[in-house]
Amino acid sequence: MSISEKTIKLLWANAAGRCAFPDCAALLCLPESGTAAPYTIGEMAHIRGEKKGANRHDSAQASKERDGYANLILLCPTHHTLIDKPENEAAFTVNSLLNMKLQHNADVENRFKSKIFANKQEVANTIHPLLAQNKAVFKNYGPRSEIARKNPESDAHAAWLSMRLSTIVPNNRRIAELTSKNANLFSADEQNTLAEFEVHASGYEKWVNNETSYEGVVRFPASFETLIQELAK
Repeated sequence: MSISEKTIKLLWANAAGRCAFPDCAALLCLPESGTAAPYTIGEMAHIRGEKKGANRHDSAQASKERDGYANLILLCPTHHTLIDKPENEAAFTVNSLLNMKLQHNADVENRFKSKIFANKQEVANTIHPLLAQNKAVFKNYGPRSEIARKNPESDAHAAWLSMRLSTIVPNNRRIAELTSKNANLFSADEQNTLAEFEVHASGYEKWVNNETSYEGVVRFPASFETLIQELAK
């Protein structure tokens, strides 16, 4: 067995592309530097060891379960090495790693919980930097980025995939929750624009997770960006 593409996407998205080790949270996709293309450093560590003799290996575990989402945790290289050192097996048990993963994913989820605001300007001021971040990710990592055009065979595609999962999808979720929870602050026409973004965000995430084709994704509504920029002035 091998780790499926769907499992990889779930792992990266739920961890927001950051190391799950406590007090680390290192970003696992590094930007372009000099002549080097963007690249990923994240490692999908097995909670119950992958091979016989590895820390926490369970010989009774089925191969499908071993490479499944429930048995994997996203870590930086340093902490992956740390948990797999033989002398650290007692310190990093199956239960401690499962709890580590659950706590990290809960912390990520809490960061994106929606708020109720007093006016739509406050909503826009919260959304604006998230949109700007998404735009910067597309510019620097996307298929039209300079590094992707210069060297299509580089690791830029892997970096783009991981940044979609760790940045764009979580940001879209948060924006959609904010607009949904605070829709009453906007006019009827503005609510239509908010709804267009929410439909786009939902379709985009389904496409990233291979649940629909790209043709099924409603294009990002430029009117939404215009609305947020005007209100955030």
